[in-house]
Amino acid sequence: HTFSQYSWTGVEVFFLISGFVICMSSWGRSVGDFFVSRISRLYPAYWVAVAVTFTVITLWPVVPLFHRTDSWTHAAINLTMLQGGMGIPDVDGVYWTLFCELKFYLLFALAVVARGVGYRNCVIFCCLWTVAGIVDYTAPSQLLDMWAMPLFSPYFVAGIAFYLMYRYKPNAVLTGIVLVSFLLAENQIVKRVGFNLTEPHRPIPAWPAQVIVALAFAFMALLALGAFDRIQWRWLTTAGVLTYPLYLLHENIGWTIIAALRRTAPPLVLVAGTTVAMMLAAYVLHRLVERPLGPRLSRWLKSATAEIRSL
Repeated sequence: HTFSQYSWTGVEVFFLISGFVICMSSWGRSVGDFFVSRISRLYPAYWVAVAVTFTVITLWPVVPLFHRTDSWTHAAINLTMLQGGMGIPDVDGVYWTLFCELKFYLLFALAVVARGVGYRNCVIFCCLWTVAGIVDYTAPSQLLDMWAMPLFSPYFVAGIAFYLMYRYKPNAVLTGIVLVSFLLAENQIVKRVGFNLTEPHRPIPAWPAQVIVALAFAFMALLALGAFDRIQWRWLTTAGVLTYPLYLLHENIGWTIIAALRRTAPPLVLVAGTTVAMMLAAYVLHRLVERPLGPRLSRWLKSATAEIRSL
């Protein structure tokens, strides 16, 4: 518990990596191609995960209600991934991060992809989004806060800057963007520690979370400088593709398994067994849903966008 109580910082690391990957994968793509790639990547596994998770927590409602929903209409709206903007509970507590991702995609598509993904446009986007987040500190606005996302935008911005370093080379501007984002992230992670307290009357120190953020930035800096270019282990690809389905499935289903077996299985065996079970479920979701349905959805959407362009 001493260490795992900071595991939620994985979200920050995820957003940092996301900025890097989205900038990389959108290079040379049109807005239509960008959204087709994102929708076909995110939604097939998500749809199945929502259905499976809702079924589990409905049949075995051991998860606290504030971490789940018992309304089938709410579950149906969850299929859009837009429930975060409508004040509707997530079927699984971790799904709130996906709405943040969607907002990042939309902002990046309109501000960068629509104008052509390039060095200059990416830098301008990073600067403007950073300024928007800072303005939200002094002149808070619900609308601005929704899109500026000051708690998380520093990670997306830094990830973009790290990719530009990787694609081109480091310089004073990119280094400045990263340093400012790092300082903002270190400040914001302190707030996140307070938000994630499971026992509000027993505060935990913020410095371990700050160390984790610093290590994540250091890792991305090494990546941007080419320190890991020689690493070409094939199993990393498999591990990488399993992270998303594992993320979609692990929380409420995992808690349900633990609640069912906690009185009969030793703690370490139960945690290890649940982890293995969720990884196997993630592999099944990837092989049976993501791999066959993702390309089909992509082809269908490409056909639809081509038809729109021709009219």
